[in-house]
Amino acid sequence: MKNPFSLFANKKKISEPARHAKRSWKKHNTHISFSNTALCLTLLFLFIPLFVIIFYSFNESKDTTFTRFSFVWYEKLFLDSGDLWASLAKSLLVAFSSALVATLIGSLASIGISWYKFFGRKYIQSISFLPMVLPEVIMGVSMLIFFSGIKLSLGLFTIFIAHTTFCLPFVYLMVSARVDEFDYSIIEASHDLGANEVQTLFKVIIPAIMPGILSGFMMSVTMSLEDYVITSLVSGPGSTTLPLYVYS
Repeated sequence: MKNPFSLFANKKKISEPARHAKRSWKKHNTHISFSNTALCLTLLFLFIPLFVIIFYSFNESKDTTFTRFSFVWYEKLFLDSGDLWASLAKSLLVAFSSALVATLIGSLASIGISWYKFFGRKYIQSISFLPMVLPEVIMGVSMLIFFSGIKLSLGLFTIFIAHTTFCLPFVYLMVSARVDEFDYSIIEASHDLGANEVQTLFKVIIPAIMPGILSGFMMSVTMSLEDYVITSLVSGPGSTTLPLYVYS
């Protein structure tokens, strides 16, 4: 004869995992809701000041009191700001050229230091991060003394050298993170398939670490565009970048 309570016992056994799954799902949904709320609040905190600035850019008055909607400041920007556009062009020239050179050198350096063993490797790794940890004033004064010592006239070229120098560690750090995760057996497989060193570099290694290269390049452009302290110390006549123009 069957136990009359067996059906109830089986139902209880089945319902326990279901209740546990339901609690886990609720906890997961709560975590997602909290994360989404935190993300929205962070974005609002970051972008509300920007929206306020854009709104007041259409104010006819220079005061914080909104008087009348007007395009007067945009007319001045596009019609009466030749020096501003010239300084922006110089900033973009320096930013993209220094970022390109820093990305090239930093990417090759990260590959060489990560995969090859040689004397002084640890010291080079430590020294490469000095521009990242040194205060900008010390970095700028050091570059100024160096340029004065070799009798190099201050201008866009000295700004380019300085920006390339302090962008290098960031590119090296970004690319090294990707290189350390790279599976070296893929390179061995490419050699087994007949690829030489150059083909392996351009068809295997670079595509795999491209996210790190692009991240380093974009960060270098951003840092170069916004730098003021080092640029002010190594700039010369006729080399006014956008930050120098704005702060002047």
